[in-house]
Amino acid sequence: MITLIHGASHIIGGRLDNPVLDGDSVLIEDGVTSKVGFWSELDSENVDTTIDVKGAVISPGLIDPHTHPVLGDFTPRQNTLGWISSHLNGGVTTLISAGETHWPGRQRTPIGAKSIAMAAAQSSLDLRPGGAKLHGGALLIEPGITSSDFDEMVEAGVHLVGEVGLGSSIDPEKIRGPIEKARSRGWVIPMHVGGASVPGSHVVGSDLVLALKPDVICHANGGPTARPFEEILECILQTEAAIEVVQAGNTLALVKIVEYLNQNGLLARLQFGTDSPSGTGILPLGILRTIAYATAFGGVDPASALCCATGEVAARYHLDVGVIEAGRAADLVILDVPKGGQGTTALDSFARGDIPSVAMVLVDGEILVHPSRVTPPPANAPQISG
Repeated sequence: MITLIHGASHIIGGRLDNPVLDGDSVLIEDGVTSKVGFWSELDSENVDTTIDVKGAVISPGLIDPHTHPVLGDFTPRQNTLGWISSHLNGGVTTLISAGETHWPGRQRTPIGAKSIAMAAAQSSLDLRPGGAKLHGGALLIEPGITSSDFDEMVEAGVHLVGEVGLGSSIDPEKIRGPIEKARSRGWVIPMHVGGASVPGSHVVGSDLVLALKPDVICHANGGPTARPFEEILECILQTEAAIEVVQAGNTLALVKIVEYLNQNGLLARLQFGTDSPSGTGILPLGILRTIAYATAFGGVDPASALCCATGEVAARYHLDVGVIEAGRAADLVILDVPKGGQGTTALDSFARGDIPSVAMVLVDGEILVHPSRVTPPPANAPQISG
């Protein structure tokens, strides 16, 4: 199956070193991007389907690295089915678990943490809720987890750590051992930073960050309550961690953090998440809305912000998605000015603080959303032929 998408105003590459690619077209063969360039230069003789996006922006599918799934598309926190499908309609093609924290009856013990991570990882191996790619089963670190526990989890498909700080202890001497065991296996270490999020959770500030040096400072703008900006700045300056801002956090802190990273050449460390499902709710447009905040209030170039939400986070989590280039999975989102919106492209929408229209979403080259049921309709609907 060969699909040609053409007529784009911009093609977002996904990496900050080359945010906008040359060309207006993407050629897809059997679910994989084969060529990127100008329509006049691409061989379109054997194409089965052509899609004219009429000046829209082609971006890699968005990645939400901060979700709290349980099993598949069900969340007991909001007692809701189908939330991942709603995320897909918000342009998110890949979701990463930050821990199955809302698992009913979750036991904060080594065997409890291991069992939940293994069950959730096994559940997500071949599951595509709503068509999106879900990486579930993130281990919530507990004191006493052993090397043999890690070996068993690896065999079950676990490769993620949930937010450090959501287990039974935040004593660095008690949890340092399991963290180092995970790190030695190449697992990314994210850490909850901010106020307590749910009953039984901890307040985590810069002291624990500096003691354990995580790879990702989760919801630096609060989950949902932010630490003082001086503490956040200390974390930025004294670690190399990615700095995540989320829709379910403090908006003022979000703007301050993004402004600081942007003005000091640290944009490669910026990461967007939703921290959902949570008490704040289910946020299908959480990534798009946070990008709009970062561009309209934080001064970030919209194309660069899209890279921070796609290829940059994919590289951080060692995932083979988030980039538009030959040989990569054709997970794409077509973004346009919403009907009645300002500007000529979706990049203008972001700069004005608007959420663009999700005109189409493809996963592995297959059209799954056309148009989105959670955004306004596009100013110019894509035209499909063939």
